[in-house]
Amino acid sequence: MMAYLEKKTGEQQQPATKRENTVGKTSVKEEVESGHFEADTESEDLPNIRTPSVINVSPFGSSVGGWGTSRPPQYFDPNTHDPHVPVGFPAEASNPLPIYKTHTVKTFYNSHRTSIIKVRPFIHGENLSDSQSMRWPDIPRKLLMLLIIICLLIAVTLVLGIGLGVGLSCSGKFRCVSTAKCIKRSAVCDGVKDCGEGEDELNCVRVSGRHSVLQIHSRGIWSSVCWENWSTNLGFSACKQLGYNSYVNSTSIPLSSVESAFTKNVVMISSRFPIHHQTFKIHNTSFLRMAQCISGLVTVLKCIECGTRPGFRTRIAEGNVSLSGQYPWQVSLQYQNQYLCGGSLITNQWIVTAAHCVYGFANPAFWTVQVGLTDQPLSGAADLSVMKIFFHSAYHPEGLSYDIALIKLTQPLTFNGQVQPICLPNYDEGFSSGSMCWISGWGATKIGGEVSVSLHSGLVPLLSIRECGIPGLSPWNICAGYLTGGAGTCQGDSGGPLACQASVWKLVGAASWVQGCGKLNSPGVYTSVTYALPWIHQTMEVRQEYGLNTAL
Repeated sequence: MMAYLEKKTGEQQQPATKRENTVGKTSVKEEVESGHFEADTESEDLPNIRTPSVINVSPFGSSVGGWGTSRPPQYFDPNTHDPHVPVGFPAEASNPLPIYKTHTVKTFYNSHRTSIIKVRPFIHGENLSDSQSMRWPDIPRKLLMLLIIICLLIAVTLVLGIGLGVGLSCSGKFRCVSTAKCIKRSAVCDGVKDCGEGEDELNCVRVSGRHSVLQIHSRGIWSSVCWENWSTNLGFSACKQLGYNSYVNSTSIPLSSVESAFTKNVVMISSRFPIHHQTFKIHNTSFLRMAQCISGLVTVLKCIECGTRPGFRTRIAEGNVSLSGQYPWQVSLQYQNQYLCGGSLITNQWIVTAAHCVYGFANPAFWTVQVGLTDQPLSGAADLSVMKIFFHSAYHPEGLSYDIALIKLTQPLTFNGQVQPICLPNYDEGFSSGSMCWISGWGATKIGGEVSVSLHSGLVPLLSIRECGIPGLSPWNICAGYLTGGAGTCQGDSGGPLACQASVWKLVGAASWVQGCGKLNSPGVYTSVTYALPWIHQTMEVRQEYGLNTAL
């Protein structure tokens, strides 16, 4: 469900800060009060806010106690590619249910400490004061750090002993993660696999801007694809490289109608391209040429029908209890038959959620997914099995960024009015501060409350990082909510969607954490799906091409 402040019927909440052009600048503010985290509830297409009648059924309470750490969160340089390599889970998962715990995270700026709520992989009743995790139950933290330092010293010594070998000679080159090999940047995205697992040929295709212009990465630059010589078969291949198992259509658009950033470089695919050969990819440099696009048209690609609500028939939603078909992409993630987190359906088999929902709980056999719900069923009816779970390799439970995960279902879904995917945003597609977007989930309506039976939703404004005022945030984080308190995420809404409507509905964020449900100066923090796109598409691409049993 979601936290909220009671409002009179028809009363509308407005952003407490002025609008910004982007949602991504960094700034600092004094440490705000600690609290819980997760989702919030409001009305649908009109922001009428009414207090719902709520039945609490979740076994997850809010435990009291802190979890301190002196280590800063891990930050990843987006210019490197290593964290974009999909990472699976350990082979085993713990049987005890996860619980919500308040814990303190130390940010990089002036050692500010921030208390937030995440789903933590700890056993009920475990003493968290010694900061032991389930992965290292018998090793004290200081001893573990000492062992890590010793291992690092040994590794450095070995590297120096072999004359600063390949491990330190990748400056200006691309490092193959699978083989620790270095290759020239010009060999990346050339259509030839130089790395053992072919990671140099991933993330070579994307759709960009508000018009979904197809772009290819070749010779170190991104170029828009000219419409000349384009074909349906090429469209199928491009969608496959984006990780989709579907293709809708390709259209053309004049260069004059495209954002200027996508008109600087244009590439043409040769008519000799061997489209019948499944191993060829459309970014193969042997069949590309940089040329003036004589037609003046570039290619627009559509891989999936998404972002619509065919089962939602009304434009007015009274109160904040969601109606049938209102959020057909919303899924319920069940761990051992207990509701734990939310998620968003992006294809007929892939679900986006938060890494902290699944981190430390590895075995897909413990997870099931429910779709098309507005009320949580009392029994495990229509449970969908999970094939594989992935989280971003740079995610760390003590950090504030990279809180993104993907779940792949064992069997593909059939879409209907109650079950529909939401669209992913395109590259370089901006969502302005002040834009009103919707959050939804079965989370609590107050700090320490239990999750709800009914799906709730809330209308919230996007905030810039500066407006958000929380120290330690990065471009991986998006803020949304009211600084005056009110609608926002709360415990139980983790992983759920932050959805914004343009021509179609797009998944802008995944609920990550909050400092206080509905409290003053405590907006919700979401993982930026736009920033996570390279990882999302690469994870889906690898699984689409090689299948789920391929080691990464």
